[in-house]
Amino acid sequence: MTFQIVPLNETASQTIKVILNQQSVRLDVYQRSTGLFMNVWLNGTQIVAGAICQNLNPVVHADYLGLGGDFVFVDTQGSDDPTYDGLGSRYVLVWGAFS
Repeated sequence: MTFQIVPLNETASQTIKVILNQQSVRLDVYQRSTGLFMNVWLNGTQIVAGAICQNLNPVVHADYLGLGGDFVFVDTQGSDDPTYDGLGSRYVLVWGAFS
């Protein structure tokens, strides 16, 4: 089992590109009044749209999409759902690949 922290900034809307499991992944992370949301792109194809980001709740939920792992937000100071103003510090995005 391997884990990787995906670096995020404390901004209300951001797009980052990372290589995970030897694949190109793009993440769109954005704050709305109803919570923090994320889109996931794998090798240029959107595989998840508008997923709510919650503490310790996997974002992708579907092995068949080919990502080879999942994303989980972790509240390092409690059990709150993430908000943009704590990204990268209080709220850490972790990607886990299970082999």
